[in-house]
Amino acid sequence: MERIGIYGGTYSPPHIGHLKAAEYAIEALGLDRLLLIPTGVSPHKAMSAGATSADRLEMLRLSAAGMEKAQVSDLEIRRQGSSYTVDTLRTIREENPGAELVLLMGTDMFVSFLSWREPEAIMALATLAVFCRGERGERERIEAQKENLEAMGAKIRLVENPVNAISSTDLRRMLVFGCADPFLMPGVGDYIREKGLYGLDRERKNLPMEELEEAVIALMNPNRVAHVLGCRDTAVELARVYGENEVDAARAGLLHDITKAIDGPLQLTLCDEYGIVLDTFSRSFPKTLHALTGSLVAQRIFGENENVVSAICHHTTGRANMTLLEKIIYIADYVEPNRDFPGVEEMRAMAYTDLDRAVLMGLESAVAHVRRQGQGLAPATLEALEFLQNHA
Repeated sequence: MERIGIYGGTYSPPHIGHLKAAEYAIEALGLDRLLLIPTGVSPHKAMSAGATSADRLEMLRLSAAGMEKAQVSDLEIRRQGSSYTVDTLRTIREENPGAELVLLMGTDMFVSFLSWREPEAIMALATLAVFCRGERGERERIEAQKENLEAMGAKIRLVENPVNAISSTDLRRMLVFGCADPFLMPGVGDYIREKGLYGLDRERKNLPMEELEEAVIALMNPNRVAHVLGCRDTAVELARVYGENEVDAARAGLLHDITKAIDGPLQLTLCDEYGIVLDTFSRSFPKTLHALTGSLVAQRIFGENENVVSAICHHTTGRANMTLLEKIIYIADYVEPNRDFPGVEEMRAMAYTDLDRAVLMGLESAVAHVRRQGQGLAPATLEALEFLQNHA
């Protein structure tokens, strides 16, 4: 009996994580064929507007070239309306009446499986194969759902997935930052750039303020937007008080967290792709790297001037002898209106009357917090603290 795997997804864009997982599944599940099926219209999540169905299909074909047992299918793209898995399985069953069907899915899809259309029919049509990476919380969720579905008659296989995959959302960010090729199969990056997909056809250097705000928000997690806009507004107010360039303050405020949405390993990738040699502290605590990588993106992608770039670069740690704009962005990040922590009101008031004293308060607060957490302290923060203690 032929064993056919079905691996659907938006594939916008397809990346190495998808293909490595597919290769691993072919081997682990003993598949004779694996159908890679890009979704037409997903009923589960919003589709990225950055690529057409034809583009996603072609990128997947480029990605799967050379995979002997993998076949790219346009079944769901050809079908009108939402792409329901049960309809896809019925079509494949009709075309392959004697085959065993194995439906591949990730943890989130598996856990929400009973919310799909006709889950009982899907369980009757196919074995469910679930990718899992072995993290304790993820494993517990999978095991609980597995027990529940098996009681309903489902056949379930767990596939240990050693691949630490990037999300398609983060990959689209990395495309804008110019650092996505390590996560793409050969030819896909060139295809995206040639077609100008995912906004790569847009010039981002020296954008007018309204367009800059729009571009920044598009690259951020939604829960970070209010903070960024608050930081911008506070920075402009402080620039007006202390005689700094208000346009530079606004642009630095908008861009200061431009790479905040990507996690530590991707921060390290950005540094490697930009040719930045990191010290031991930075490699050990990549959570702090978004200031450095953000400054590089501000300079290389958005074309910002040195005053703006340096303010972004030092907004998390500070440094000795900070420029005026560096101080403004450092403290604006601390005291913008959405911040709420013990002592913030005093620090916020101080920012408008004695900037150096406010920055010193911020540095002292940061040092105390890091020491309470038992984490490493950036040398630049200690240098900034010592400088202001001697000069404030």
